[in-house]
Amino acid sequence: MLQKYIPLLARTAIAVIFLNSGIGKISNFAGTQQQIAQAGLPLAPLVTVFTIAFVFLGSIALILGFKARIGAGLLLAFLIPATLVFHNPIADPTQMTQFLKNLAIIGGLLMVTAYGSGPVSLDRQADSATPATYSEESVR
Repeated sequence: MLQKYIPLLARTAIAVIFLNSGIGKISNFAGTQQQIAQAGLPLAPLVTVFTIAFVFLGSIALILGFKARIGAGLLLAFLIPATLVFHNPIADPTQMTQFLKNLAIIGGLLMVTAYGSGPVSLDRQADSATPATYSEESVR
């Protein structure tokens, strides 16, 4: 019984860090944009907007379990480059803990991508609400 809630708790635990990050990025938009520009990424204002969008949309998708695989993909699309650019332990050995933290989060997101959102999710409700369709072959 309790087992069915574990994926919901896991998705929420992963999403909380991104929600917190997104709030920080919005409240310090100029600073976020400056960090991105200093890292040498082109089109810093546009990258900042997409970063915030990916973080919020991905987090909400994970928590609700609605299109959770797509949400995990958005978060991966943000997290993998961010990890390599801003938390590269080869370029800066003091970033090792942040790098490993992100690596663990990437692992969790890959689990959602591989296995879906679990039984307590909007995805699962949508699947169970859709009537099965049968081909002519299966009816015979």
